[in-house]
Amino acid sequence: MKYKNILFDLDGTLVDSSQGTVESIVYATEKMKWPTPGDATLRAFIGPPLLESFIKLGKSQAEAEQAVKYYREYYQEKGMYENTVYPQIPATLKALVQAGVSLYVATSKPEYFAKQIIQHIDMASYFTGVYGASMDNRRSQKGDVIHYGLTKAAIQAETSVTMMVGDRSHDIVGAKANDLSSVGVLYGFGDRQELAKAGAAHIIAQPSELLTLF
Repeated sequence: MKYKNILFDLDGTLVDSSQGTVESIVYATEKMKWPTPGDATLRAFIGPPLLESFIKLGKSQAEAEQAVKYYREYYQEKGMYENTVYPQIPATLKALVQAGVSLYVATSKPEYFAKQIIQHIDMASYFTGVYGASMDNRRSQKGDVIHYGLTKAAIQAETSVTMMVGDRSHDIVGAKANDLSSVGVLYGFGDRQELAKAGAAHIIAQPSELLTLF
């Protein structure tokens, strides 16, 4: 078997989280009395670290931190439950586990929320570990989250047989920073150009295509 471990991004890779994320952003911007971002900007929020995305709106560190607090108000109550599992994901995860592959989640979303979401969508049985960002933003960059996950899972010595799967460039860049191979997925929120430019080793259109890499 070429790979024995796979780390999956969450938003845009396992679940379509656009509704919950967008509603949470709109709530935060309304509380901050900012104009509501356009559709393209709202879509760009899905995946990357949240604080970084608010700063890219031209806001100060302090403003962005307050916006994150408002975002989490809505997200914790409603937003994290407003997501849909992508077709083929359950069957693909089941087949990988049956093939002896250990599966993990590595997400820029706070770990506290990520664990609840995985339970809510009834997928906890597939994953050996769920790793995410810290609530204080000290661990928010994807490379740091992946390093943390590899260490917590005690597989940091198995980089040659470990793969990262994600839909955005930061997933691919984070994988490279940890000497992991990577797979970019086209059914999420990134596109082929973004994933190829970031250096994805493989790019797939459907989750089931992962099974062809083994």
